Amino acid sequence: MPYILSVDDSRLIRKIMTGPIQALGYDVLEAADGLECLAQLKVHGKDVALVLLDCNMPNLDGFETLKSIKADPTLSHIPVMMVTTEGEREKMIVTIKAGASQYLTKPFTEDELLTKMMECLPQESLYFG
Repeated sequence: MPYILSVDDSRLIRKIMTGPIQALGYDVLEAADGLECLAQLKVHGKDVALVLLDCNMPNLDGFETLKSIKADPTLSHIPVMMVTTEGEREKMIVTIKAGASQYLTKPFTEDELLTKMMECLPQESLYFG
C-alpha cells in the first residue's frame, strides 16, 4: 500500500494528520525533521504518494528538505505539501516556486487538510480505505 509521509517536529501534529491520511486509504510514515524525511524517502521513496512537510524543524528545515527532494531525480516526482505556521505570502510564493504542490497554514481543520491532500494526489490513487 502506498504511503503519505508526515514530516513535523511535533509528534502531536503528526498524530493529528494520521486520521485524514488513513481516511484517504494510505499508510502513514513519519519523520521528525528533514534528515529523517530524506532517510525515509531513501527507503520508501517509490511507495510515497505525498510528503506533508513542516517548514520550521531542527537539523534540516522544510525549505531545504523540499529543495533536496526536488533536486533528486528519483524523488522529484513526489508531490510535497507544506504544512506550516508560516503564513506570509512571500514564504508561500518562494515555497511554491521551489516545487511545493500545495501550502496549508496551521492551525487547520481536518477538512482543509483532506481537501489540500486530495488536490496533490492523482484521483486514481485515492483509495478511501
